[in-house]
Amino acid sequence: MEKSKVYFTNFRAKPGTNLQQKLARLIKTAGIGDIDFNKKYVAIKIHFGEPGNLAYLRPNYAKTVVDVVKELGGKPFLTDCNTLYVGGRKNALDHIDSAYLNGFTPFSTGCHVIIGDGLKGTDETLVPINGEYIKEAKIGRAVMDADIIISLNHFKGHEMAGFGGALKNVGMGCGSRAGKMEMHNAGKPRVKDRKCVGCGMCQKICAHSAITITEKKAAIDHNKCVGCGRCIGICPHDAIFAVNDEAIDIMNKKMAEYSLAVLKDRPHFHISLVMDVSPFCDCHAENDVAIVPDVGMFASFDPVALDVACADAVNKQPVISGSILEEHIAQHNHSEEEDYFHLVSPNTSWRSCVEHAEKIGIGYQAYELIEI
Repeated sequence: MEKSKVYFTNFRAKPGTNLQQKLARLIKTAGIGDIDFNKKYVAIKIHFGEPGNLAYLRPNYAKTVVDVVKELGGKPFLTDCNTLYVGGRKNALDHIDSAYLNGFTPFSTGCHVIIGDGLKGTDETLVPINGEYIKEAKIGRAVMDADIIISLNHFKGHEMAGFGGALKNVGMGCGSRAGKMEMHNAGKPRVKDRKCVGCGMCQKICAHSAITITEKKAAIDHNKCVGCGRCIGICPHDAIFAVNDEAIDIMNKKMAEYSLAVLKDRPHFHISLVMDVSPFCDCHAENDVAIVPDVGMFASFDPVALDVACADAVNKQPVISGSILEEHIAQHNHSEEEDYFHLVSPNTSWRSCVEHAEKIGIGYQAYELIEI
């Protein structure tokens, strides 16, 4: 079986060498310079962190990647797409405010922030992939306009995907709001009557006449609704929402197919930092104590191998005392030899994502780890 190369360096920094220098050396050794960056637009996909969460990657690491891309002649920008849920990143204005609040400014990182799917999360490109679950992926337009994709990932646990790494950062992260709904939702959006004031904004934007206003409340006809998600983006009162009712394994496979839509037919490179391994996503407005000690920095051209390598590395670490992982092991008489991510979130199965990603040709689960 073919093995992909995954490069690794730890977080030890001797006097005279800092972590940013180690990261730059890692990605150069991993071959990022083999990509032709000359005058190319480079989307650096990153999670800016929900305000209140402190586990997200420091902007210093983004600056290191930006500096290397510029050194190679590229034109980088940091990007993410708007969230489907209510929070600090549901539209481009709030999203940029959140990015700046968490330190991702042009002055600290050396490049601009562009929200991939526009002001309200509706600026998308339909990418045909004819997958098992997705026929046309809905990807943020700015992401698809880029010539090169780099994912810079905070590797951590996730309550639905098992963990968040390269595939989740690219697949779920680059989906527009409608794309995220397609991955999460087997059905159509619904209305929270207690929040709806009957303003009619959703009715005006619906291209399929699926929404009616009766007694100052919106109602969605699911026989007409096509699930585009534009009503979610336009609602000023957050009264329209998508139900997260898709089976987790299917959501993971959809996420893999969205990753394929983003990555196919153009150069891509992936970096994961296994540090502050919180049990849940950086989308939370808080973060729990890490479940294992910091491990190191990983880089590869193959996001599948990278995710598996990071998961394997986490599962070899000791459990941090007082973490939710330690609690779950003690409460349910589990062994520390079991998969940590499954122990934290028992309903998840991260392998369904990497297995499907390998099946559809994104990369390989087998890897060769090269330490520098």
